[in-house]
Amino acid sequence: MSRDSEADHPGEAVLPGTLSESLRAELIAFRRDMHMHPELGNQEFRTTAALKARLELAGLKPRVLAIGTGLICDIGTWDGVRPLFAIRADIDALPIPDTKTGVPYRSTVPDRAHACGHDVHTTTVLGAGLVLAGLDRQGLLPQPVRLIFQPAEEVLPGGAPDAIESGVLDGVGKIIAVHCDPKVDAGVIGLRPGPITSACDRLEVTLDGPGGHTARPHLTTDLVTAAAKVVTDVPALLARRVDARSGLAITWGRIEAGHACNVIPQHAELSGTVRCLDLPGWRAAPDLVHAAIDEIATLHRAKSQINYIRGVPPVVNDPAVTELLRDAQTARRGSYAIEDTEQSLGGEDFSWYLEHVPGAMARLGVRTPGDTTRHDLHRGDFDADEHAIEVGVELFTAAALLDGQRG
Repeated sequence: MSRDSEADHPGEAVLPGTLSESLRAELIAFRRDMHMHPELGNQEFRTTAALKARLELAGLKPRVLAIGTGLICDIGTWDGVRPLFAIRADIDALPIPDTKTGVPYRSTVPDRAHACGHDVHTTTVLGAGLVLAGLDRQGLLPQPVRLIFQPAEEVLPGGAPDAIESGVLDGVGKIIAVHCDPKVDAGVIGLRPGPITSACDRLEVTLDGPGGHTARPHLTTDLVTAAAKVVTDVPALLARRVDARSGLAITWGRIEAGHACNVIPQHAELSGTVRCLDLPGWRAAPDLVHAAIDEIATLHRAKSQINYIRGVPPVVNDPAVTELLRDAQTARRGSYAIEDTEQSLGGEDFSWYLEHVPGAMARLGVRTPGDTTRHDLHRGDFDADEHAIEVGVELFTAAALLDGQRG
């Protein structure tokens, strides 16, 4: 699909709310500036200030969240009766170095990078807000819209619970968002009703025993073997205690025990993640995981201590709101600019909003068409085709307008 064919599609003229050339250029510049100055979760002061200044320049009244970073901004007059239509972005970066070469907007902050596309998410929501504010001044905005710029998405359990606690969903009836997808061409979005991401929790385990000489493991607790059995046997045990369709899985990322080859250690540590495809399995996971680890540790005479850290539930897209996104993209670029997407095993704290109001997240294609290089998120060389900014802005504006017209 060429970008010329997108521009020629007659659906683009059905709705107002497309990008002017000047705003398109401004948004690309905003994204690049944000990309050069990444900030970690709950430290996004520069980003928050930049968003606030630009929204105020447009005559809007953004409000910084009580937690100190992030903000919300309402467009149109909310009468307290008709629900607000919310559009959410996450604004934080990752603690990894930017390894891209040959681009002028590489991160200027050591060991910090927008390697998950949050700079693109933020810019699309900002752009949508500026376009919708212009429509509101013309009397063309059929319903009030709330922009939510949320901090700390990358910090478990995410910044969403704090944002919700501070009132960002007060009066909201629906909420939408996008997430960059480097496996999808820019110009295309991926949609899926129901679960589109997975639950993700963190697990930390310590095992203790008296220790001893490796010549006499029968007289003590062989803690290294106990740790190895927890690594291998706990996932296998869980597979027989939960519905296989839940996809409950532990993946270990760290194991540490011992200092000498002939000494059985007294202490071992393991940590990893617990992922799950559905809400029932996620809700049952802590008790199941605790029981399985305790059983295996006890079998090997080790004392276990478990720190199960709740992360995020799966993002479960509301079918009606997913269909609204489908209609919005079809109106802008045609049905050929939509593809079905699979459920990701990644976590996303947008899920917390959907515990309160119906909503949906779309995959926003950021791969340059024709690029056959394998790209992925959370890598230092991640980058996005900036055409995706225009696509995201016009998807959001079309969704807000269509939803308002339908009442």
